[in-house]
Amino acid sequence: MAFIEQLKNDQLNFKNEVLSGLTVSLALVPEAVAFSIIANVSPLVGLYSAFIIGLITAIIGGRPGMISGATGAIAVVVVALVLRHGVEYLFAAVVLMGIIQMTIGFLKLGKFIRLVPHAVMFGFVNGLAIVIFMAQLSQFKFTDINGIEHWLGGQSLLVMLGFVGLTMAIIYVMPKLTKAVPASLTAIIVVSAIVIYFQVQTRTVGDIASIAGGFPEFHLPQVPLNLETLKIVFPYSLVMALVGLIESLLTLTVIDEMTETRSRANKESVAQGIANFVCGLFGGMGGCAMIGQSLININSGARNRISGIVAATGLLLFVLVGSSLIEKIPMAALVGVMFVVAIGTFEWASLRIFRKVPMTDVIVMVVVAGITVIYHNLAVAVIAGVIISALAFAWENAKLVRSREIIDENGIKHYEFFGPLFFGSVTEFQNKFDVLNDPDEIIIDLKESRVADHSAIEALNKITERYAKVGKKVHLRHLSEDCLVLLDNASAIIDVNHWEDPHYKVPSDILG
Repeated sequence: MAFIEQLKNDQLNFKNEVLSGLTVSLALVPEAVAFSIIANVSPLVGLYSAFIIGLITAIIGGRPGMISGATGAIAVVVVALVLRHGVEYLFAAVVLMGIIQMTIGFLKLGKFIRLVPHAVMFGFVNGLAIVIFMAQLSQFKFTDINGIEHWLGGQSLLVMLGFVGLTMAIIYVMPKLTKAVPASLTAIIVVSAIVIYFQVQTRTVGDIASIAGGFPEFHLPQVPLNLETLKIVFPYSLVMALVGLIESLLTLTVIDEMTETRSRANKESVAQGIANFVCGLFGGMGGCAMIGQSLININSGARNRISGIVAATGLLLFVLVGSSLIEKIPMAALVGVMFVVAIGTFEWASLRIFRKVPMTDVIVMVVVAGITVIYHNLAVAVIAGVIISALAFAWENAKLVRSREIIDENGIKHYEFFGPLFFGSVTEFQNKFDVLNDPDEIIIDLKESRVADHSAIEALNKITERYAKVGKKVHLRHLSEDCLVLLDNASAIIDVNHWEDPHYKVPSDILG
């Protein structure tokens, strides 16, 4: 019903959606083929994966306008599985990957993407921009008869650079003249027409691999259904599921910021899971959101699910009936489009704020971008960034613990604490006490503090033990309900004397 409602939306620009989708479908072809080669599978496997995943996520995903398909992040994970056990185990791993992603979505764990700091987002986007740029450099190389790669030179290099430059120029200049047609699509058509009409010798899509084929066929993975198979595929499936969801949800967040709209992370997680589950049953290699193609789509004016459906359908039509024409498209045109995407993806503003943000944020940006570029492992990059940010946050909060000391008329000393009591602040907390010189009875007032973890409980235990050794008594006051639960649960390792705070009841209007 949501899809039908979107079609009824008065703001729907059907022309923009269709043309944007066609532009994306053209850009998907070399990417899907290249990722298939990386994963050591047939190019048609990547193309079918891009079609299935792209179509399903476009229809039921949580982010209209976002493009999904076969990606390099998944390809680099599965290549070892294919080489060691064969392609059938890859299909089984993709099915299990989908089940894991659906489970994550049904458990509503997608909300934890909110815990990713902005510095990690900058690093993720910048790293992917560099990866997109570097991935195009392979088109400036050729392989000799001995299988050795060399950089293009002479006329071949000049022709390649010339058409790449022309493509980029059209993309940058055309929006100033008219926005009736997506600039990227126009650039591809113009450059392709020049190459075909003048029969210019340059690398084309057909030089990478043939994309001709039929409809994807249902194919159950031909693997033994036993525990041994599960042991083989589960580690790969888990990593693929996490990498795919992290890239998808971060891409979703980037598009949210660009379009100033809000998407649904859990719905997208379920959609990605269903797409990969189906993909595995049709002999696919799995995939996730593609930030490059998604940005092409959004920058071309697409905001609806139609563009994603057109992109996926167009890709299948290329395979079925349009392969001879698509294979004539020069790679220079597609490289130029992806160069523009890489330049637009990079957060240049992040370079200007290096001196204006905490050094921790700078380190996080560099680390996340570096891991993404060097290892192409988005899961490790994002997790590393989150860990560094979390540790920095813990360190800063550890320094926020303060205390005020008061001796009342009865000679009882009060320690009033401010700030969270957790593993990072327990040392500072313990240093606040003067056990030997304090009176025989003290009160630790935690009204403005909070016992957060086991380390805090252990710190309270040590303080009570230190005072007990010199014959002095400790009371805890103003413990919150969750703190009391923590202490009760830890009664086997800590024995503290906490004062029960009075509970006041306010009479309701009914009593009057």
